[in-house]
Amino acid sequence: MVNELEPDLVVVTGDLITGGYRYANRVATLLSHLKAPLGVVCTFGNHDYSIYGKRNITEFNYRMADAEVAHVFVGVGINSRDETADIVRSLQREGLKTLDLSEDEMAKLHVRHLVGGHAALARDELVYRFEFPERPGALLRFLSRMRIDWNISLFHYRNHGADYGRVLVGMQVPGAEMGAFRSFLRKLGYPYADETRNPAYRLFLA
Repeated sequence: MVNELEPDLVVVTGDLITGGYRYANRVATLLSHLKAPLGVVCTFGNHDYSIYGKRNITEFNYRMADAEVAHVFVGVGINSRDETADIVRSLQREGLKTLDLSEDEMAKLHVRHLVGGHAALARDELVYRFEFPERPGALLRFLSRMRIDWNISLFHYRNHGADYGRVLVGMQVPGAEMGAFRSFLRKLGYPYADETRNPAYRLFLA
């Protein structure tokens, strides 16, 4: 359709890819068909930057199970197998015990979906579903607006290739602070749903 307009110049202003590398080849093929006598110019947008300029987090699963130690299951997009060792070394330098499960079929096929369970320590827990925009800083915005005395007791994120990330979060918020919590939700501005009374949560996670 663009070529039918016979443009002198085509400028593509970014946000070509959201959701990881899986669409990169398709986008490259589509762009290769664009024609213009003065050229075709393309730049990255913030969505593309989050994929190419930073590590792309594809999965993040955590459930509170211990008062001292947190076990977090994280998926990271990479270009080559060599990057995995670099990531592990970087985390270990920060004092984080790290186990590479990249070749562990049970972990990839089953355990990744089973991170959770009942948490006796998660008192005053609220569970909310959020839609995070797939852009750099979305998680930081969420965390920086939370009160530091509200503990995150559950966090589940999977990248589904959409313009937003589906996130399930458990937060320990005393009943007396519900007014402050509702203010936090308004200022955050992300779509959300209260799942605290969801029967699936009550049965398997509460």
